[in-house]
Amino acid sequence: MKAFELSIPGAWVFEPTVFPDNRGQFAAPFQAAAFREALGFDLVLGQVNQSISARGVIRGVHFSDVPPSQAKYISCARGSLVDVIVDIRVGSPTFGAVETVELDPTSGRSVYIAEGLGHAFVALEDDTTMTYLCSTGYNPGSEHGISPLDPELGIPWPTGVPQILSDKDAAAPTLAEAKKTGLLPSWEACQVLYRSQREGQR
Repeated sequence: MKAFELSIPGAWVFEPTVFPDNRGQFAAPFQAAAFREALGFDLVLGQVNQSISARGVIRGVHFSDVPPSQAKYISCARGSLVDVIVDIRVGSPTFGAVETVELDPTSGRSVYIAEGLGHAFVALEDDTTMTYLCSTGYNPGSEHGISPLDPELGIPWPTGVPQILSDKDAAAPTLAEAKKTGLLPSWEACQVLYRSQREGQR
């Protein structure tokens, strides 16, 4: 398995070897040993989520309080999607940066998003199925959102695809508004959390 970090610290892409044959193909999108080699600690699994989305559905930009926050390891089991990572950590050297990665079952490609980062995606096909391996369970009191259509973020949503948002996501604040009200996690708090992960699993 290949693994590489994106320009946003804490955002990683994992690409497994794919084995095709006359029956179809096989791949292992998550491999614990490869994850630990890349990041220096094990992914603690608190919950597995799965969403099924129609073409054009945008979910996000979602994030949670730090601590405890929630890391996510994301794969696409059916259809295809564009995954979006946003650095919303106040004080981060890449604050406000956006990265996109296309996910589909043929490539087996997956994305890891560390605690404190914002996450969104758009489904490119009907019945697009996304699986999230989450480090913690759902905690509604600590979950927040930022508008995926915030012009200052400038997320490069694909053209020619309808944009379908939940009422909650459509009404979410911009990045600037969320920062002004103190809603965003800090780079410093995230670094403390990341260090504790590495030191706790030595």
